[in-house]
Order: sequence, then structure tokens, then C-alpha cells
Amino acid sequence: MLENYFPILLFILVGIAIGVLPIVLGWLIAPNRPDAEKLSPYECGFEAFEDARMKFDVRYYLIAILFILFDLEIAFLFPWATIFKEIVNTEAVKWFGFAEMMVFIAILVVGYIYAWVKGALEWE
Repeated sequence: MLENYFPILLFILVGIAIGVLPIVLGWLIAPNRPDAEKLSPYECGFEAFEDARMKFDVRYYLIAILFILFDLEIAFLFPWATIFKEIVNTEAVKWFGFAEMMVFIAILVVGYIYAWVKGALEWE
């Protein structure tokens, strides 16, 4: 009975080794020469421990939101691509599936062009 669980145990041990081994090797082999610049905290181009009410550029948020928006919309293409053969082989759905995806891509392109025209993708 327990011999059936040996491959699972082996899989877990190999997974842990693949995760831990590079960290340990990097800690042992890599040179350790810390200086003030390496030890300083750095986050988003600002000092980490300043006033919480300081003014900063909103473009950080705008770029992040646009990235998430277009990244998630592109993720909706994967399910369509996985069943593309079925869509093409089914006569009743062939043109409907194609037209539906073209409408979706057109909405994506219009949103991308709008962001581009508004200058949301430019960093001055």
C-alpha cells in the first residue's frame, strides 16, 4: 500500500530540492560585499520611509492599471485559442465564433488606440 505513495513522495522531494537548491547555492557561492548603496531601501524611485502624504506622479498607477487591463483582456484569448479547432470544424459556430472574437479584438484595439492618443503610454 505504501509503495503506491513513493512516486508522490519523490515528486515532493524533487520539487523542494528544485526550490531550495538554487537559493542555497546562491547563498554559498555568491560574493557577499554589502555597501551602503546595496543596503539602502528602494521602492518605486522614492525613499521608502518618507512622509506618507508626499506628492508623487500618478503615472505609476496609470501604467499599472493599463498593464493589468490589457493583460487580463489578452488572457481571455487563451480559452478561445484552445477550442479554435472545434470552432472551425463546427459549421454552425464557425462564423459566429470568428465574428465574436473579432468584435472582442476590435474593442481591445479601440481601447489601446484611445490610451495611445491620450498619451497614457508616453513617459516624459
